[in-house]
Amino acid sequence: MNKNLTFGVIVGNRGFFPDILAKEGHAEIVKLLKKQGFGIVILGEEDTKYGAVETWEDAKKCADLFKKHRDDIDGIIVTLPNFGDERAVANTLRLANLQVPILIHAQPDNPNEMSISRRRDSFCGKISVCANLNQYRIPFTLTTFHTEPLNSPEFLEDLHAFAGTCRVVRGLKNCRVGAMGARPSAFNTVRYSEKLLENYGISIETIDLSEILGQAEKLSANDTLVKEKCKEISEYISVKSIPATAIERMARFSIVTERWIKEKELDATAIQCWTALETYFGVVPCTCMSMLSEKLIPSACEVDVCGAISMYSLSLASQRPSALLDWNNNYKNDPDRCVMFHCSNLPKSFFKKPAMDYQAIIAGSVGKENTYGTVTGQIISSPMTFARVCTREDLGEIQAFVGEGEFTNDKLNSFGGYGVAKIINLQTLLHYICINGFEHHVAVTLGKSAQSVYEAWEKYLGWDVYYHFS
Repeated sequence: MNKNLTFGVIVGNRGFFPDILAKEGHAEIVKLLKKQGFGIVILGEEDTKYGAVETWEDAKKCADLFKKHRDDIDGIIVTLPNFGDERAVANTLRLANLQVPILIHAQPDNPNEMSISRRRDSFCGKISVCANLNQYRIPFTLTTFHTEPLNSPEFLEDLHAFAGTCRVVRGLKNCRVGAMGARPSAFNTVRYSEKLLENYGISIETIDLSEILGQAEKLSANDTLVKEKCKEISEYISVKSIPATAIERMARFSIVTERWIKEKELDATAIQCWTALETYFGVVPCTCMSMLSEKLIPSACEVDVCGAISMYSLSLASQRPSALLDWNNNYKNDPDRCVMFHCSNLPKSFFKKPAMDYQAIIAGSVGKENTYGTVTGQIISSPMTFARVCTREDLGEIQAFVGEGEFTNDKLNSFGGYGVAKIINLQTLLHYICINGFEHHVAVTLGKSAQSVYEAWEKYLGWDVYYHFS
């Protein structure tokens, strides 16, 4: 997930505009991308005039270069230091056919330098490039402002948002999600279509819960791996008042789960978290799942595979841990606030003061002694991004929604992992969720990354996505 991204770069040029601008633009984009830590695949001055793309021959050279680095290039940046040749840009992209996200950037003109020697007209050229890409049916991403200096805060923000989009697109292609155990029978809401997901390169690797528990039972409390994992759990979160036998069971479950993840090369997991695990193994898997999500290997409850994919998308975009929460409750009479909650398996970085506890909801039915291992507390005050994927077998498509809000400091007396969320026009969002049959689970990450996820899902994967603006 933390692979350094590499961008293919096209520097546009057009003969009757100042060539010197193309030369300067080539040097500037290379310097910027290197400074930001990105890899670059770009023509050099020995390949074409100033390393720019202007003619059919230039387009072929650039496309051939991109194709040689097909496995390395995560996205393409088109920068227009002057008007640029729209056909050359479009032809390069068509010939290369990399099927990766594309960012279109144009340099602004200086009103004091509008003579023929320094005039860019990139403002106009960008429109022409985009018109050609539409004719070629090549999807692309725009910067926030029509023109932006390469060294501006606005372009840097757009660049990193685009990098998030590239990570999501790359990550979801050939994504592998592990489904551990059967869906709890009471949770029809999280049913999904493996076939629809497979259409987009997302594969599901299943395993019966009994296989995991059987392997865990074979491990001894005296095994070195078990002792090391117990230590790791104790260092991850406070285990005060938690029985040592419960921690040891968590360790055995974690070892087997992580071994399965490594063997199957899984990107995310969805686990049958209740109530078979508690009844027959005597512990909840929440801490194990929290630790995985904290390491950017998202783990969703209740075999919610689409929830895991939603979490994985958010972690790819933000490069931060993600969590799965319930749209749980109203908060007082505020129409733009709600309670988000889970039992919980949230990553510890979500909390002010995380602590290990027992699963209060099912303790009455399976016994408190069998429910230790939840990660609990109030979620810190922070901007946040929420998202959800849903397979619609009836429509033969994948639907999704994404948006941003914030976790507040509003007081709440609750068990589990919880927070008060403020989302502008929340009632509109809830109506959309209910009318379109979305699940009660929603994936969340701290920080703002909705634009990255939206562009990836809607524009490059072709899903039907509702972007909740607030």
